[in-house]
Amino acid sequence: MEREAEPHDGATTADDGVHDAPLVALPAREKARIAHERLCEEFGCPIAYFRSHDALSELVGSLLSHRTRNADSGRAYRALRARFGTWDAVRDAPVAEVETTIAGVTWPEAKAPRLQQVLREVTARVGHLEPHALDFLGDLAPEAARAWLEGLPGVGPKTSAAVLSFSTLRGTALPVDSHHHRVAVRLGLIPATMPPGPAHAALAALLPPGWSAQEVYDHHEVFMLHGQRTCLWKTPRCERCVVRDLCPYGQAVLAQRRADAAGGTPPGA
Repeated sequence: MEREAEPHDGATTADDGVHDAPLVALPAREKARIAHERLCEEFGCPIAYFRSHDALSELVGSLLSHRTRNADSGRAYRALRARFGTWDAVRDAPVAEVETTIAGVTWPEAKAPRLQQVLREVTARVGHLEPHALDFLGDLAPEAARAWLEGLPGVGPKTSAAVLSFSTLRGTALPVDSHHHRVAVRLGLIPATMPPGPAHAALAALLPPGWSAQEVYDHHEVFMLHGQRTCLWKTPRCERCVVRDLCPYGQAVLAQRRADAAGGTPPGA
């Protein structure tokens, strides 16, 4: 899912050199804690949950949102609701009708049959598709709930975490989107070679075990927002970054920019 940044009144626009002393060699767990605290200060934690779907509806929304802008997947979700009314009707509709209804998402030709396959599998396992069909997942340990979800066709760590965290279950699961993953790699919390799938477990292991669902949600949100606003893919705004002293990537970028400005070669190059 590719969610766009929402405005937060507490977000800063610049950093005035407060964090220039490098702390790049800190252990990953300590670095993740400090980054969380600074980014929470920047974006204003606790952050309100952005929606309140039941778990089954969140599963549908998450499947639609893969590699799709939030606005487009949201429109597709509302279109399904308006056209079919219930998830049973979506499950039983001609696949071409479902595909037409979600045409605004990426790969609707693949997502329509996959969505129906998932709804059929949930029906087979639970017996129905009532609005709260998956609420029982809230009674399971997070690991067991995620394993149940990941047994569904096409459901991986990102979707299972999103269902538990973003739905009304409000579970302690850490989603990792592309922005979150990029920030974590640049900070050195995970290797650059680690794909987003395995990164879910690796990054969750860095969090304090006693954190609440709200704190875990905040952690994802502030890393995502930082990736959307400051730690951009092409031209990161390292000069205004509040965690730049923790970040080996940012330190290298700033050294190169200083050298370019001076017409020389960065130290250690």
